[in-house]
Amino acid sequence: MAATAHSDDYVIEIEGLWTRFGDFVVHRGVDLKVRAGEILALVGGSGSGKTTLLRQMLGLETPHQGSVRVFGQRLDTADTVALRALRNRWGVLFQEGALYSALPVFDNIALPLRELKCFDEALIRDIVHLKLAMVGIEARHAAKMPADLSGGMVKRIALARALALEPELVFLDEPTAGLDPDRSDSFVALIRSLHRELKLTVVMVTHDLDTLFELTTCVAVLADQKVIANAPVREVIAIPHPFIKTFFLGERAQRAIEVIRDYPFVV
Repeated sequence: MAATAHSDDYVIEIEGLWTRFGDFVVHRGVDLKVRAGEILALVGGSGSGKTTLLRQMLGLETPHQGSVRVFGQRLDTADTVALRALRNRWGVLFQEGALYSALPVFDNIALPLRELKCFDEALIRDIVHLKLAMVGIEARHAAKMPADLSGGMVKRIALARALALEPELVFLDEPTAGLDPDRSDSFVALIRSLHRELKLTVVMVTHDLDTLFELTTCVAVLADQKVIANAPVREVIAIPHPFIKTFFLGERAQRAIEVIRDYPFVV
């Protein structure tokens, strides 16, 4: 039997996407598919439209032309109810964490649960403490304000909030930005563990080569206003394109690429 046009294997399907701001074209016919269970890294040079594409996957921006489907639903034609249901199936970790500064840790994580109006406070308390434990944060920190947290704790608590509704899909925007090497390594290990245990699909924007080589199963490269590669890192670095050569095969990349030998899933 022939495969359907939008297979259940794909969590995200982007077809023929154009993005333009006035006369300035950012994306020109972007095609990208993300399979269930992948950890896909979206990379590209400055101005290539990585964050814009991520926002379109989240339904925060509408492309000039083309389509974005998440869980088989086209975002630009979905009504408010359908979009709300979709957004309950994904979580987002923003680059700086984006915790609400006026709310303590507990209330930051409880917020998406309370918005559903489906849980009593006792259950919300249990869920919040469970999510904190999942990201390695002790319950005693639940009363702290975001201003009293280290950068590493902000990332973990923001991740706990992203996981509050048991999402199937998680978006990460520069997940290790601003972290020192030890905290970055620890956070990457946490994401890897949660990906495996919760069977998540992960899409992340990153420029950090260590994170990319240690964590991803697939890399999508934005260049020349389109996706020029979408494959495991070993295949991507073999493509003879100027951006790929500069990004993946420079001196810094050569040091980072050694980790591939230690992570057999990066193939």
